Amino acid sequence: MKNYTFLLVILLLAASCSSLQVVSDSDPSVDFTQYKTLEFYGWAENSDVILNPFDKSRIEQAFANEFAKRGISVVKEGGDMIVSLYIVSEEKTKTTAHTHHYGGGWGGYYGYGPGYGWGMGHSTTTYTDTQYTVGTLIISVFDPNREELIWESVGMGTVQENTRSQERVINYAVAKIMQPYPVKPSRK
Repeated sequence: MKNYTFLLVILLLAASCSSLQVVSDSDPSVDFTQYKTLEFYGWAENSDVILNPFDKSRIEQAFANEFAKRGISVVKEGGDMIVSLYIVSEEKTKTTAHTHHYGGGWGGYYGYGPGYGWGMGHSTTTYTDTQYTVGTLIISVFDPNREELIWESVGMGTVQENTRSQERVINYAVAKIMQPYPVKPSRK
């Protein structure tokens, strides 16, 4: 199971990260409507060390809210399903090239009027490196009776540095990650 998650993370890290990308998979033999409670197992070993306590709490609460929309409540122990979270970040560099061409020479007829330029031109290319962080958040849902993974969803995107909108960004990301869950939110 760890190999499956690791492979999925590697595949996602190789993908483009211009916006939040979500990949999900589930056991098609499972009736997800039977689950009414969940127990947070916690964070996979050492995955939450990159989070401050506020963001860790925000992520857990955002998942609890999304499950509540689907009629599933959080319990301390003995849940119908067990949820584990895993987060990874990776520093990346994007290089952008800009080329400016300055035409030269003579144009038109004998240097007068419109026409095609003749002669040498000059080009300058500048390169700009931009540093950014790609974050990957994985939720794994297990059935404790079957002792099997029944659903997993992975979201990957550029990490926002603006702490004023952090809660809004986390809620948006978690909602997108939960979107493929087999039970859709109720419309109350």
